[in-house]
Amino acid sequence: MNHTPMTVRGAEKLRQELEHLKTVLRPQIIEAIAEAREHGDLKENAEYHAAREQQGFCEGRIQEIESKLSNAQVIDVTKIANNGRVIFGATVTLLKVEEDEEVIYRIVGDDEADIKQNLISVNSPIARALIGKEVDDVAVVKTPAGDVEYEVLDVQYL
Repeated sequence: MNHTPMTVRGAEKLRQELEHLKTVLRPQIIEAIAEAREHGDLKENAEYHAAREQQGFCEGRIQEIESKLSNAQVIDVTKIANNGRVIFGATVTLLKVEEDEEVIYRIVGDDEADIKQNLISVNSPIARALIGKEVDDVAVVKTPAGDVEYEVLDVQYL
C-alpha cells in the first residue's frame, strides 16, 4: 500500500471536511430528498433529482476523504530535528536568481497544494528540485520557458 505524505494541518482540514459532510450536509440532503418525495411523481421532480445528484457527490467525497486519510502518512515537521535540509513539510525561503526575487514556499501533499498561499505540492517540479537541498544550494527547475535557478536561503520546520 502506497502512503501519501500529508502535513498535520492538511490531515486536520480533511477531517473537518469529513465531519461537516457527515454531520451537516448528509442530513440536509436526506431531508431534501424526503421533502421532494412528498411532491409526488419522481420522474418529473427536479428537486428530487437534484438532491439525489447532490447525495451522490456527497457520498463520493466522503469515500474519497476516508480513503485519503486511511492511506495518509501524517508528517509533523515540527517534531523533526532541523538539519537544514529541504524535506516534506519544510518552509523554504528561496532567491529566484535571475529576477533577484525572494519567494517562500511550504512543501505539502497534493491535496493541500495552493500556490496562492505558497503551498506547493511535493510532486511539483520546484519541490522535486528542492528536496534534499540545503542553505546556499542552488536548485535548477526545468520549465517550458527554460531553466529557473533558485538559491536556498533558509529552511524552517514550522
